[in-house]
Amino acid sequence: MTSPSLVREAYRDVGRYVVDQSPIAVDLRDNTNLWGTPPAAGLAIAGAASAVSRYPRIYASALKDALATYAGVTPDMIVTGCGSDDVIDSALRAVADPGECMAHLDPTFPTAITFGRMNGLLPIGVPLTATWDADADALIATGARVIYLCSPNNPTGTVVSRAALERLAANAPGVVIVDEAYTEYAEASAVDLVGPGSRFLILRTLSKAFGLAGLRVGYAIGAPDLIAAVEKSRGPYKVNVIAEHAAIAALTADAGWVRTRVSETIANRRHLASRLTALGLPPLPSGANFLFSPTPDAVRLERALWDCGVGIRLYTGLRGIGDAIRMTVGPWPLMESLIGGLEHATGRSASLEGQLA
Repeated sequence: MTSPSLVREAYRDVGRYVVDQSPIAVDLRDNTNLWGTPPAAGLAIAGAASAVSRYPRIYASALKDALATYAGVTPDMIVTGCGSDDVIDSALRAVADPGECMAHLDPTFPTAITFGRMNGLLPIGVPLTATWDADADALIATGARVIYLCSPNNPTGTVVSRAALERLAANAPGVVIVDEAYTEYAEASAVDLVGPGSRFLILRTLSKAFGLAGLRVGYAIGAPDLIAAVEKSRGPYKVNVIAEHAAIAALTADAGWVRTRVSETIANRRHLASRLTALGLPPLPSGANFLFSPTPDAVRLERALWDCGVGIRLYTGLRGIGDAIRMTVGPWPLMESLIGGLEHATGRSASLEGQLA
């Protein structure tokens, strides 16, 4: 006689999140801020030590105020969480019933799809267009209760066009979650499409441009009634005391530091893209703090770079793309290590001399 399963059916085929975190000299795998933590945030972390014996604010009200000022909205349009992953999970639980569909770009951020499955949703992948845009009509045609867009998209770095966003804002059958984890590097956002009765929920994080990945601070922007539902789903005390103190410092005292690092990243992204192209590895157009180069030689390049002390992210068999490598953009000395490793692996030079004539 077979014993009944103690695990929900939706979880049976969901694996644990597994990535290689082996230490390496130059780690370009995670798209975090390679310049480090903002100075005032670091001081706030040390100063918050005396507060850890007490519970944090239930719904991070002070942080919501700072985030609202930064995003140009009101605090009742903000919900926070333990990283944007937490907000994705909470949002899906709040707006969709098990058995409903979740449409998404293919390829895209796989953790969002996993959270869809964990919440009993049926994922439907919609391929990117020939210009790497979201196919708004195809996403609408799925009839999905939730449409998940990552813009800039992870792993491709490509940005969803304004035309596609506006079409979805007007015609999507359900909630549209726009994941803007890399928005600071794109200099573009869909936040202005959020208003009373809006179907858009904009996800953001302080893990990338703000250099606080280890503290797990995420948030979403949406219409107040939608935000209230997500906040109930997310539960209390999701942002710890140290994280809240550091996040507020980064958003206020360190805003200039963040803007400077973003500008440096964008400049280095442009220079690195030119070097990759010279090596025969032209990347897709990126609005993020990383570059993504499709190549049939991805497996060999990833292994060769590892042997040179450089870690990148390897992708194989992506829909409409095949194999590819993804590289975080950071301070130029780290990029020089990457370029040197790729020159060694490809037997080609990344020099731009003679190419601009």
